[in-house]
Amino acid sequence: MILAQNHRLQLNGNKFLIVLCCIITLGACSPKVVQKKEPVTIPVVKPEKTEDLNNFTQAEVSILVPFKLNEFNPNTVTKKQFEKFEMPLDFYQGLTYGFDSAANLGLNFKLNVFDTRDNNTRLGALLQNNIIKKSNLIIGPVFPDGLKYVTNFSIANDLPVVSPLAASKPSEFNNPNLISIVNDIDQHGIKIADYIAKHYNAANSIVVLINTQKALDKQFADPIKETFKKRYPNFLIQEYASVNIFETKMIRDKKYAVIICSQDVPFVTPSIAKLYKLKTLPNTGYQINLFGHPNWVKQNYNIEQLQNLNTIISSSYFVDYKSTEVVNFVKRYRAKYQVEPTEYAFKGFDIGFYFGKLMVKYGRNYLDFIRKEKYKGLHNDFEFDFNPLYGYYNKSLMLLQYRNLMLNVID
Repeated sequence: MILAQNHRLQLNGNKFLIVLCCIITLGACSPKVVQKKEPVTIPVVKPEKTEDLNNFTQAEVSILVPFKLNEFNPNTVTKKQFEKFEMPLDFYQGLTYGFDSAANLGLNFKLNVFDTRDNNTRLGALLQNNIIKKSNLIIGPVFPDGLKYVTNFSIANDLPVVSPLAASKPSEFNNPNLISIVNDIDQHGIKIADYIAKHYNAANSIVVLINTQKALDKQFADPIKETFKKRYPNFLIQEYASVNIFETKMIRDKKYAVIICSQDVPFVTPSIAKLYKLKTLPNTGYQINLFGHPNWVKQNYNIEQLQNLNTIISSSYFVDYKSTEVVNFVKRYRAKYQVEPTEYAFKGFDIGFYFGKLMVKYGRNYLDFIRKEKYKGLHNDFEFDFNPLYGYYNKSLMLLQYRNLMLNVID
């Protein structure tokens, strides 16, 4: 079935909701993505065909996304209601655009689209569909509960399942066929610890964790402490519940790598301000560099204070809106969908293009080569490793630093 024409609803003069009722009927529809005339967004070298690919002319991909179209009424939808439909639609549009671009390299893609409604009863019914069982790849569900639900199905049918958005630890799912895109919090903590150990001298530096001991703070603090304990035991690690307590223990001639483990804005904002004050005291300022929680990338703090503290945060993603590839993508996406690409559109594109390109190059056996194929995308970078208990996981993780009043990739 060819993808039917989308209908759109104008909101507030500028925003359009792409209504996908024409895509999802009785649970599924199968739009074909064929080779497009549009140029590939990210320049790549067209792979040479091999003998193994001669009989592989079309890849089938099942997409399990919570559109929740059963809750959507185009006649009464409000802006607030619209927001819950925005994420899955943007992700879906970016995903199909990614496969469109991969199709230019010489392979057809049949995308089977299913509305999970974020409901496991619904999901269970969908998994009875033979179309999914014949897939070369399943993308979704996007939330952890759905991913856990499809584990037995994935293992029984030996089907690879992409976890596209969840930041959960892959070990929570016990699925050797899982492909986790987003880095978990342990990876972030290890990345920060490794960076500090590489760039600081243990003889004159102290690593300080501002840790309230709340559950979310501990999730970030624990892998940092464990990494220093195992890999860098010569570093002095101190831990305080607040910057105010830390201030009473400071030593003038030491260099401090301070890690605020919280993402709680009311706590973080005054903590940053206090560290900034301690560093900028006239003639007596302390040597302080700051490291933050990865969720700071979505939060707003005083940029001048962050820059003065040489603040570094880890992130699974970053979009450089000054790059030629991103500028071109935004223009083409805007022309194609009449909306601006959100972060979910970028995520979807990178996933669709990466896996589409893998299938073009390696055919049905693409998973045998996923660990050797690195990818630098518009939003995400991919470098996969494998654990026999919980599948493939993305090792690529960025470090961002505030420079020139904006975030810049430093590693």
